[in-house]
Amino acid sequence: MTQTWLTQEAADRLRGELTQLEGSGRKEVTAKIEAARAEGDLKENGGYHAARDEQGKMEARIRQLKQMLENAHIGTPPASADGKVGAGMVVTAIIAGDEMKFLIGSREISSGDLDVYSEKSPLGSAVLNQEIGAKVSYNAPNGRQISVEILAAEFYS
Repeated sequence: MTQTWLTQEAADRLRGELTQLEGSGRKEVTAKIEAARAEGDLKENGGYHAARDEQGKMEARIRQLKQMLENAHIGTPPASADGKVGAGMVVTAIIAGDEMKFLIGSREISSGDLDVYSEKSPLGSAVLNQEIGAKVSYNAPNGRQISVEILAAEFYS
């Protein structure tokens, strides 16, 4: 399992979302289910089925947030002495001729100002553990080979 580093801001934001979902979120969806149930026949009740789907998605998100917060390291990751790209780093690279900055990790840690690529994505796995200055390539989902030159990598804050 890859270590996930969360900034304190990201952890606080996720804890807030979890609190909202476990509190008022659950109450709202339960009220929707009860209101739809009161309408009668559940087989043909679209509102009931939509509320149950919403409940399922919300419970899945609650489990995801709990797991992420339990397993995450909160704070600043240790400085990378080896000069290699790792999870939680903002990478500056030339990709197919264009300079680009992106974050390697989970969308949960980003405040939305950067594109985020998972360590398991084609781009993420190509640059992960590579040294600054390395030139690598990866196969895009459409089958095209894309070249990447890593210019810099620093921890996201």
